Amino acid sequence: MQLSLGNMLPSFWEGVPLQNLLLLSAIVLILAHYLQSRRQHPNYPPNPPRLPILGNFFQMDLKNPQANILKLAKKYGNVFCLYLGNLNLMVVTGLPLIKEVLLNQDQVFIDRPQIPVHFHVFKRFGLFMSNGPAWKHQRRFALMTLRNFGLGKKTLEDRIREEAMYLTEAIREEKGQPFDPHFQLNNAVSNIICSITFGHRFEYHDSQFRELLKSLDDVTVLEGRWECQLFNIFPWIMKFLPGGHQKFFGEWKKLESFVEQVIKQHKENLNPEEPQDYIDAYLKELSKDNIHSSFNEKNLVFCTLDLFFAGTETTSTTLRWALLYMALYPEIQGKIQEEIDRVIGQSRQPTMADKENMPYTNAAVHEVQRMGDIIPFNGPKVATVDTTVAGYYVPKGTVLTTNLTALHRDPKEWATPETFNPEHFLENGQFKKRESFLPFSMGKRVCLGEQLARAELFLFFTSLLQKFTFQPPPNTQLSLDFQYSTTISPLPYQICAIPREMSTKPGLKHEL
Repeated sequence: MQLSLGNMLPSFWEGVPLQNLLLLSAIVLILAHYLQSRRQHPNYPPNPPRLPILGNFFQMDLKNPQANILKLAKKYGNVFCLYLGNLNLMVVTGLPLIKEVLLNQDQVFIDRPQIPVHFHVFKRFGLFMSNGPAWKHQRRFALMTLRNFGLGKKTLEDRIREEAMYLTEAIREEKGQPFDPHFQLNNAVSNIICSITFGHRFEYHDSQFRELLKSLDDVTVLEGRWECQLFNIFPWIMKFLPGGHQKFFGEWKKLESFVEQVIKQHKENLNPEEPQDYIDAYLKELSKDNIHSSFNEKNLVFCTLDLFFAGTETTSTTLRWALLYMALYPEIQGKIQEEIDRVIGQSRQPTMADKENMPYTNAAVHEVQRMGDIIPFNGPKVATVDTTVAGYYVPKGTVLTTNLTALHRDPKEWATPETFNPEHFLENGQFKKRESFLPFSMGKRVCLGEQLARAELFLFFTSLLQKFTFQPPPNTQLSLDFQYSTTISPLPYQICAIPREMSTKPGLKHEL
C-alpha cells in the first residue's frame, strides 16, 4: 500500500533517537546562523565573535555592562555591534556620533524597538514604548497637561518646597542615628509626580503606598536579572518557565492594578469642568469627539505608569547618590553648606531663584548626575530605514544604544573623570554648562520630565544640606558599589543625618 507523505513523515521521525534529533537541530541552527552571517553587508560595523543563536550573550557582564562596553569600544571603535538572539545592537560612542544619530538622524532613530521583556508588559502602549502618531499624540498631551498643572510655574515649585519640608521632618525623626534614606527619598520624589497624575500626595507611613514603592523597586532591580535578559532572546520558551522574569511581570501587574483602581475612583468623582490632575484631564479628553485612536483607557493606564515610574525612580536614585557622595566628600559638603548659609541662611527655604546665585551647589548637583551615571546607555532606539553611521551600513531594525558612560568619563572632556569634582562645572567661580553632559539625552525623545527633575534635584538637595550634615555611621566605610538594573543605583547603605544649626557670623546678611 502506498503511504502518503503526511503519513511517512511521522513514521520517519518516530524511529530517530532523541539525541540525533537534537544534534540535527543544532546543525540546522548553526548552518542557518552561518548563512545569515555570510549575507552580512561587507561594510557592516565591526563586532566581537559570537555564538549561534545566543550571539554575544555570554560576553556581556550583567553586573557591570558599562565597563564591558567601554572595553569593547576601545577594541572595536566608536561604532560596533553586538548580537543578542535576534537583536542586533549597535553601540555608538563619542559626542560627534551621538549628535549624528540623535539630532542629525533623529527621524531615522526616533522609534523604540520591541524589546520582548518590555513588549510583554507594555505592548505598544504608554509614553516610553509607543511609536509613530500614537507616541506623538500621547507625548504632546502629557507635556500640555504637565504644564497645565504647574510644570515650569511657581505652583509646582511650591509643591516641591512643601514636600521638602515633609522630607526634612521625616529625616529629622531619625535623630542622627544610622538609617537607609532610600524609602524617604522615594516617597518624597514620588509624591510630586503623584500630585500631578493622581491629584494627591501620600503620607510617609501609608502602608499601601509603601507596597507600591516596593513593587517599583522590585521591577527596577529584576529587569537587570539574567532571566529577563534571556527572555529577550527566547521569549517563546521563557514565558513558560519560572524565574525572576515571572516576578518582574507579576510586580508590573500589581502596579497596573493600582493605577486601574485609581482611574476607577477618578471616573466616579470626575468633574469635566474642573480636572484636578493628569487622569482627570485624560478622562475629559476621552469624552471628546474626533480624538486620536491612541486615546483609550488602556493607554491611560500605561501612560500614567510611565509618568509614575520615570517621575520617581531616576530622581530618587540620583538623590541617593548625592547623599552618598556628600558623606564620602565632607570637604565638598562643607563648601556647599557655606554657600547655602551665605545665600539662603536658615530662616527660609531654598527657591529656584537661588540657583543662579549658588554656582557651587548647582555644579555639585550636575557632578552627582555625571558620576552617578544612572542611565549609562540611554533609552534604546531602532533604525526605521537602512542608513549609514560613520560610513558603516546600518540596516533597518538595528537597535541603537548611545554610550553615555564613555561620554561622562571621557578624559578629554573632564579633568578628573573618575573623581567626584564639582569644579568640572565651574569656570572662574561661575557655573559652566558642558556639551558632553547628557543625562536627559537629546533630540526628539529627550526626557519629557527634564524640567521637573532639575527643579526637584536642586530644591530637595539644597533643602537637605541646609538642615543636615550627612556622615558615615561610626566605624563604617561607605562604598560606591552599585547594582545594575533599569538604572545604576548605589547598593543599600546606612547614613547619619546630623541636624545642623547655622551660627550667624557678625555682619552676615541673609536674603529673606
